[in-house]
Amino acid sequence: MLSQRLASVLAPSLGPLLAPSLEARPVARHGLAVFARSEATPDPDPDPDPDPSQPLRPLSDLSNGFALQHRISQESVRMDAAMKESLLASVHSTVFKESETLEGKCIKIEGYDFNRGVDYRQLLRSMVSTGFQASNLGEAIGVVNQMLDWRLSDETITENCSEEERDQAYRESVRCKVFLGFTSNLISSGVRDTVRYLVQHHMVDVVVTTAGGIEEDLIKCLAPTYKGDFSLPGALLRSKGLNRIGNLLVPNDNYCKFEDWIIPIFDQMLREQKEENVLWTPSRVIARLGKEINDERSYLYWAHKNNIPVFCPGLTDGSLGDMLYFHSFRSPGLIIDVIQDIRAMNGEAVHAGPRKTGMIILGGGMPKHHISNANMMRNGADFAVFINTAQEFDGSDSGARPDEAVSWGKIRGSAKTVKVHCDATIAFPILVAETFAARKEIIQQD
Repeated sequence: MLSQRLASVLAPSLGPLLAPSLEARPVARHGLAVFARSEATPDPDPDPDPDPSQPLRPLSDLSNGFALQHRISQESVRMDAAMKESLLASVHSTVFKESETLEGKCIKIEGYDFNRGVDYRQLLRSMVSTGFQASNLGEAIGVVNQMLDWRLSDETITENCSEEERDQAYRESVRCKVFLGFTSNLISSGVRDTVRYLVQHHMVDVVVTTAGGIEEDLIKCLAPTYKGDFSLPGALLRSKGLNRIGNLLVPNDNYCKFEDWIIPIFDQMLREQKEENVLWTPSRVIARLGKEINDERSYLYWAHKNNIPVFCPGLTDGSLGDMLYFHSFRSPGLIIDVIQDIRAMNGEAVHAGPRKTGMIILGGGMPKHHISNANMMRNGADFAVFINTAQEFDGSDSGARPDEAVSWGKIRGSAKTVKVHCDATIAFPILVAETFAARKEIIQQD
């Protein structure tokens, strides 16, 4: 019985050391239980207490069993080592996968080194190699410069060219037609002065904006806009007669001054419509307002002076619409024809002739789509730069990247394009500094 108890105690610990195809069976020797090896098939009638009269199994059998187990263990260790080495080699090759060389194919990421001192020109040029949206801004600068540098003389003369288009001097004079679009908030901000600079020096050819982009330019000639804060409470501002645009403040008195200024102009336009059969379109109204404001701080003034068309199909969506609404009760009859303007706007793209077209669009909404849609009429623009913070995941046109416009034919598949995910009040002045302003003399010579 002692041997049985000892065997039952030792079996769990010694069992795993034995070959799995064998089982342990107690054998009495010198009064102790010893484990002999036998095949896994149990005895037909196992005897829990071996007969002492039966001869004991030789010790050589036990030695052979343990030797076999030792060899099996060694082989198992060697197999485990080989498997581990193979697995490690596989993981290593996965983690340290051989790379395709990028040398000479891609720009190396490097920032500006301020040990060179503060050189703003070089700082701006380092954007493209900085990464993330700084690189996108650097690429946008490159695309706009390609717009400005392009000449018809860069293209191969085709068989169906006119005689004029074959003339080298003429070909060198034909440049890219630039469409500039922006939302009203940018005219409320200081970007208005950047836009005015471009229009003043005739650096863009067509402008598209919203109603606010018209009225805010005119209102700023009558009274200023002020810096406030994004967190100012709306109810408090309302009680003080202050309107908030982000962190800008516009006193309500500004719009009262605007009404006093514009209503007499509407009266005169109505008389010209009745007496001279003048057909008013949004762009013609805008040109008239630019003439009437007669203020060099206004981009509309310069657009009128330089004969640059400014389109706004949503002319009534703002304070201008309010003024037209009030005027329609006092002096009904003024008609503004939007259909003539869509013909004129699309014509700017369709009749660009041999010129390439480029789009620079700040923000989204109507200006972005209006310019893109016009360029669809000529099988797409050749250059496109979008600057806005909108995302594409809601399916909005405002957030769409240039490649979506390619699918519609609004941008050519071969076009140079980039979208900068950034507040345009940051990105656009920097872009202008490195493009239009840096090439001012060359542009004006053309």
